[in-house]
Amino acid sequence: MSAKIKQLEELIKPAVDSLGLELWGIEFQSAGKRSTLRIYIDGPEGVTVDDCARVSHQVSGILDVEDPITEQYLLEVSSPGMDRPLYHLAQYQAYVGHVLEVKLRVPFEGRRRFKGILNGLEGDEILLVVDDNEYLLPIDYIDRARLVPQF
Repeated sequence: MSAKIKQLEELIKPAVDSLGLELWGIEFQSAGKRSTLRIYIDGPEGVTVDDCARVSHQVSGILDVEDPITEQYLLEVSSPGMDRPLYHLAQYQAYVGHVLEVKLRVPFEGRRRFKGILNGLEGDEILLVVDDNEYLLPIDYIDRARLVPQF
């Protein structure tokens, strides 16, 4: 997790918690004049548009005062959805047995993309089964991991 994301999480989490929701994750994509701060929230009974609006209002106020992002950006607040991204080890633990798509920051055994069944965790590595092969992928290598919805 980058220092910027960690700082944003520390600022935003208390506000989201106070609204009875869970801060699922944060993404910041810096792209000059088109930067985006994306905040994913979850709740015990899902997330409504009103929940997103309440979080957006609270977080906007905090970010205006604290000013952790100096460039212009678009703030988006949404549910993580069915293809939810995973950010923390506890989130991975909750989805053992599910199919994941994983993209790594650096190659692992010659590849950066994996799609397989999450078979568990060992320390701070995830155990992913891909075509009858098991891979222990360090969480620090993971750039992005998403659930693959099964219908």
